[in-house]
Amino acid sequence: MDLGIAGRTALVCASTSGLGLATAAALAHDGATVVVSGRSDERVREAASGLPGAVGIAVDLVEEGGAERLYAATVERVGEPDILVLNGPGPAPGSARDVGPDGIRTAIATLVAPHQVLLDRALPGMIDRGWGRVLSISSSGVQAPIPGLALSNLGRAALAGYLKTLATEVAPAGVTVNSLLPGRIATARAEQVDTAAAERTGRSREEVEAEVRGTIPVGRYGDPAEFGAAAAFLCSAPAGYITGTVLRCDGGMLPTL
Repeated sequence: MDLGIAGRTALVCASTSGLGLATAAALAHDGATVVVSGRSDERVREAASGLPGAVGIAVDLVEEGGAERLYAATVERVGEPDILVLNGPGPAPGSARDVGPDGIRTAIATLVAPHQVLLDRALPGMIDRGWGRVLSISSSGVQAPIPGLALSNLGRAALAGYLKTLATEVAPAGVTVNSLLPGRIATARAEQVDTAAAERTGRSREEVEAEVRGTIPVGRYGDPAEFGAAAAFLCSAPAGYITGTVLRCDGGMLPTL
């Protein structure tokens, strides 16, 4: 399938590894000019160098003014983005009873606030051009909150609700807004979650992983490239009639419809 994104520009947040990098790679290999971003200059340069035509920009989104600096640098290097992929590291694992005001502020500051700033900058250009794609790399916790990830569940659900509202507002201008939820994909984040579960329950990580695999109908963790392919499709021209949608890439893991 021709995704129709050759010559388009894409800003992919937190894309030096994991699902962000997989998404950036899929977009780049289908012809988009991709901005790879992250906190570490070394990791940004390394990731960008492995993708055709990619540009690396090192900015910490969570720092004050970070989102503004990232967007300004993107425009300077490649022009206004046609595709904006929202992504960021999840807050530390923890229980709901341990959540306090500082934790709530951290979840919003990490998972909502910088993305809203990027949207505020990017949407006017997308609307003027009559074409835009916004995709949030989220979590299955949006539909089925994950035990032990209270802050992540809170922040990602807040962003998903905001994006659903936004999708209806910008759809008439040819801009789509969707969320893609990973199940267990073989990334460092999945390893962190499994390690935390092992420590919480007094088991080995291998035992936790085996138990998780047993809950996934396809019987394995996902490949990041599979997630990247789904993300690239939602950012494509043929996906122009898909908006306000939450798609799961989870191997059938979630029991919900």
